[in-house]
Amino acid sequence: MNSTKTGNYRWAICALLFFATTINYIDRQVIGLLKHDLEVQFNWSESDYSYIVIAFSAAYALGLLAFGRFVDKIGTKMGYSLSLIIWSVAAMAHALAKSTLGFGIARASLGLGESGNFPAAIKAVAEWFPKKERAFATGIFNAGANLGPVIAPALVYWIAKTQGWQSAFIWTGAIGFIWLIFWFIFYDVPSKSKRLSKEEYAYIHSDAEEQVPVQQTEKIGWFKLFGIRQTWAFVFGKLLTDPVWWFFLFWLPSYLSSAFGVDLQASYGLPIIIIYTMVSVGSVGGGWLSSFLIKKGWPVFKARKTSMLIFAICVLPVMTIQFTHDMWVAVSLVGVAAAAHQAWSANIFTTVSDMFPKYAVSSVVGIGGMAGSIGGMLFPLLVGSMLDHYKLLGDVNVGYNILFVICGFAYLLAWVIMHFFAPRMEQVTIKK
Repeated sequence: MNSTKTGNYRWAICALLFFATTINYIDRQVIGLLKHDLEVQFNWSESDYSYIVIAFSAAYALGLLAFGRFVDKIGTKMGYSLSLIIWSVAAMAHALAKSTLGFGIARASLGLGESGNFPAAIKAVAEWFPKKERAFATGIFNAGANLGPVIAPALVYWIAKTQGWQSAFIWTGAIGFIWLIFWFIFYDVPSKSKRLSKEEYAYIHSDAEEQVPVQQTEKIGWFKLFGIRQTWAFVFGKLLTDPVWWFFLFWLPSYLSSAFGVDLQASYGLPIIIIYTMVSVGSVGGGWLSSFLIKKGWPVFKARKTSMLIFAICVLPVMTIQFTHDMWVAVSLVGVAAAAHQAWSANIFTTVSDMFPKYAVSSVVGIGGMAGSIGGMLFPLLVGSMLDHYKLLGDVNVGYNILFVICGFAYLLAWVIMHFFAPRMEQVTIKK
């Protein structure tokens, strides 16, 4: 169906999701960018920093579980709004921290609030897009997870240099309240939207299963989801791969400084900006690939799984980072791996709306997101202890090299396990 005839308001909704995710990752990135300064001021070891990351991860895991269910109950509009308010206030609260414990509390609060972003956004995509466009739409809004880290270095380093590190947390945290105004003005579910044409509404609901009327109030028992093997496919896919992304997000500035002596503040984070620019291409391209294959007539499950296998293979070269002494080669290897992660992410999120009815999507995303956060909570323990160990031995880069090997294999393992639980990603039929 021609989009010029049906209308394009759904893409305005996608833009709102994109900017929310951008803000989410700006706020998340600040502490990693200021890590060196905060280490000096508060005398942090690598393990101390890893505990702060774990505080975020633990709260994020619990929050995903709660917000996933919460958004399904109260709706996308209010669920997203509450999430953003909590994380924006928490981001600003970092400026009040006077100790490592204070940062841990602020970080946990940030994790709790930010956990609502993806369950709400994936549910919004399921509400506003047919299956053949969902991976592309997810890839676009998920690119905000890459634009955030592109914008953050120059913004954060400039504010920190001119006004101090506390102001960097305050100003970046305040951005979310601007987005909230536009969210309340422009967002509603398609059935209530006054800006949506009848033709576009019909196109959004053009999937075969959409032709069967579904009551908006339908619910599924939360524990019942754990008895469905498709839930476990998503759980293991997130558990094994989310920690890799968080490792890149929180330790990449430190790695570049340690391995190549890069002064990121002096360069306003240019290597980081280049990496996340590459990642933005991966996010949109990853969503586009499976959507393109579906439009070419491929079965949905085959398009998703083939795309994800390609992206899993693209992460493997990051293991060779230990053999290079050129910073820009290392930047390229990490950039390709991180881009492949976001391409993977655009598709794995979409598998939930492929396999589950809309009224269960946010709950399943929350469960899988919690699993990813548990991995993101456990992996920093390994990262912190390993880096401290090799730092004492006089070569912390050996620790980084081992960690990059682990990252390289994670996606292929996740793909195999997902294939075991959901070979054809069958549509879930939930009996009342």
